[in-house]
Amino acid sequence: MAYEMRKQRAIAVDLFAGAGGMTLGFEQAGFDVLASVEIDPIHCATHEFNFPYCSVLCQSVVDTTGEEIRSRSKIGDREIDVVICGSPCQGFSLIGKRVVDDPRNSLVFHFHRLVFELKPKFFVMENVRGITVGEHKKILQSLISEFKIYGYKVEENYQILNAANYGVPQSRERLFLIGAREDVELPKYPQPITKPALPNNLTSKKISNIPLSPTVWDAIKDLPEIENYPELVARDWVVGEYEKPSNYARVLRGLKCLKNDYSYKREYDLRILSSSLRTKHSAETIQRFQETEQGDREKISRFYKLHPAGVCNTLRAGTDKYRGSFTSPRPIHPFTPRCITVREAARLHSYPDWFRFHVTKWHGFRQVGNSVPPLLAKAVAGEIISSLNISPFKPSLRYKLGDEKLLQFKMSQAEQYYQRD
Repeated sequence: MAYEMRKQRAIAVDLFAGAGGMTLGFEQAGFDVLASVEIDPIHCATHEFNFPYCSVLCQSVVDTTGEEIRSRSKIGDREIDVVICGSPCQGFSLIGKRVVDDPRNSLVFHFHRLVFELKPKFFVMENVRGITVGEHKKILQSLISEFKIYGYKVEENYQILNAANYGVPQSRERLFLIGAREDVELPKYPQPITKPALPNNLTSKKISNIPLSPTVWDAIKDLPEIENYPELVARDWVVGEYEKPSNYARVLRGLKCLKNDYSYKREYDLRILSSSLRTKHSAETIQRFQETEQGDREKISRFYKLHPAGVCNTLRAGTDKYRGSFTSPRPIHPFTPRCITVREAARLHSYPDWFRFHVTKWHGFRQVGNSVPPLLAKAVAGEIISSLNISPFKPSLRYKLGDEKLLQFKMSQAEQYYQRD
């Protein structure tokens, strides 16, 4: 029995879970994320497809209680080690005109409420760096004060972390707020393990012993060129011919496993190129993309053309149907005159190739751009594991991915699917 207890993995709950970037990063660090809460049914379906062991509550955090999270998942009465929250920046937007009187009307205070109800040892909240200034900073400070009142220590010297410092080929800065129950020690912030690769980077190794992050080309050079596959006009996958991968790409393809990756093995066919629906560009657009220099913005669309020797600019999500369904600008491939695919964006975000996204480009890019890069989440999660003073382990259990219909839902179908009550 004692041996079984030692082999039990730490437990996490993911709020505002999206498609699952934070969920995956924490799984890779050694957590079992047993429950996630997400309001968007398209994201919920993608999360369910990729994380078959996790119970998805497809609803607003506003309507969710800690008791419900426990009863509708495998958590039950077990102690929760960490509650994680990749709150959308709108979570810091104040609801209605009464907000001036009470900043707790912000969505993000439901994160605080659920932490108090679930009583985890730790919590981690991620958000855009913009919440550290102006009116949003007042809400952040109020949130920190509330946590202290309810018995949680908070690292008030909160840090902005850049994904490119943690092995991700993308410059993406995000705030991470870390808290701990008064009976446990506050975790540290992860130390950088890479520095952003830049074109013509002349930094001497003598100046810094931190290696460069993977580059854009490290991330995507081995992927089959989608222009060679007519099938990808009509569907998002094909059995493709891959080129020789970089070390970074070898890991994401599943050809190599990092020693500190404690995630569950997924069963999938390594030959399949997924999430790669083609975009039909006009001849004029192709010409403009062709003429744009690597590392510059195309003059009409203002799309950024990726430089193969640098890191990607921050991938953005666009807006959901409630705010206009706008597509965010997508980077231009460094060599082929076209926008990158969802799979290429996923590589630049550190998602492994087994991880699938919704079949439509709009939803797929929204899912990538909304999420925390898994390797960045893993770095933070690793510090929580260290504070728990447990030895993470690689599970022997393998998971089959979910039913592919989950990735094909229209919004109305997804809404109907999650009306289970």
